[in-house]
Amino acid sequence: MNHLDLYNKKRMNTAEEAVLLIESNEDIIVPLAVGEPPALMSALDSHKTLKGNRLFQMLSLRPVIDVEPSKIKLISMFLNKDERRGFYEKELDLLPNHFSDVPAILEETAKEMVIMATVSPMDDHGYFSLGTNCDYIYPLLNKAKKVIVEVNKEMPYTFGENRIHISEVDGLVEHHATLPVTPEIPLREEDKVIGETVAKMINDGDTLQIGFGAIPNAIMNYLKNHKDLTIFTEMIPDKVVDLFDAGAITNSNNPLKKGSMTATFAFGSKKLYDFMHNNEQVQMFPVTKTNDSRIIAQIDQLVTINATVEVDFFGQCNSESIGGRYYSSTGGQADFGIGARMANNGKGIICLHSTAKNGTISKIVPTLAKGSVVTTSKNDVDYVVTEYGVAKLRGKTIRERVEALIQIAHPNFRDELTLEAEKMGYR
Repeated sequence: MNHLDLYNKKRMNTAEEAVLLIESNEDIIVPLAVGEPPALMSALDSHKTLKGNRLFQMLSLRPVIDVEPSKIKLISMFLNKDERRGFYEKELDLLPNHFSDVPAILEETAKEMVIMATVSPMDDHGYFSLGTNCDYIYPLLNKAKKVIVEVNKEMPYTFGENRIHISEVDGLVEHHATLPVTPEIPLREEDKVIGETVAKMINDGDTLQIGFGAIPNAIMNYLKNHKDLTIFTEMIPDKVVDLFDAGAITNSNNPLKKGSMTATFAFGSKKLYDFMHNNEQVQMFPVTKTNDSRIIAQIDQLVTINATVEVDFFGQCNSESIGGRYYSSTGGQADFGIGARMANNGKGIICLHSTAKNGTISKIVPTLAKGSVVTTSKNDVDYVVTEYGVAKLRGKTIRERVEALIQIAHPNFRDELTLEAEKMGYR
């Protein structure tokens, strides 16, 4: 049977029909962000005989699905804004992880896996592409009991290790819908200052890990005159397209695919998705490769750029809780922090505004808030950057770290921080 015949045989009329392939006590796994299949997700509640199932999601872009817990237990691996509420209202639970370790965790803990994913239309050889994604889904494909795909013509066809053959698919449904896009993020003056500061720390020929947000956007605005940059990252953001168009990116030092930028997922605007479509200079790889600290450590002149919520006197970074309450999760920050620490000529940069809540709270703190999570260890922190400058922590003693961090804190809080440091015996 050729691939067109297989396609027609496995095509179902509705998402409600497709999800009936899922049986009780099977674990459902979906890609993160844009790769999550909206029609299949919405259809889950129509499945009347599910019982004892679990649904694993990460950075979902949709509200928490309304489903009886006895039918499906919801497990997030990176909370979205709706899941933050749902977590504390016990509608779902959170699974701690390093992003690189998610495939191994799911292989170890999930039972009879059913993968559901959005894919591009099938090519002439019978392959779908996971498009904006590869993440933890691709490494689990050959271990899954069932694979159900949602074919969307809006999903870009991308290259790398992210293709699924029709013979691997158990059921498919066509659902052509506009892909989720990132919101517009206005730049504050602090973002611009941090962006210019970090850009000056990046040299021609460096390899960058950089993501989404106001500070990364500001940094990339100042990189357009750089030369021979390589993108080796977990997420491709919109601004990478601008750097590519400016000629700043050659990707000549990419260890996974020389001459191409690599990532494990993308989230941006239609401009980004159009740029990725049928573009062999964009290669999607599993998170087990893009975020493997052992691979990252082999990259010379690596610069990793990540954001955090608060930094304490030791240099510990809390990047996933606010006021002791869970906000997101670890993501790949620790993966890249460890890799950058071991890389030759590597730089690990953590960025944050000096204050929060209109300048009323310092984000450089003596100790992390009670109940906070340490995302990046004090031993893996290299540089910390605020709008007031750069603190180089690697190689510094505790007291030297305290002095360096106070110097980049907001001036309104420096006296208070100095007094706390003296009380704690760190000054």
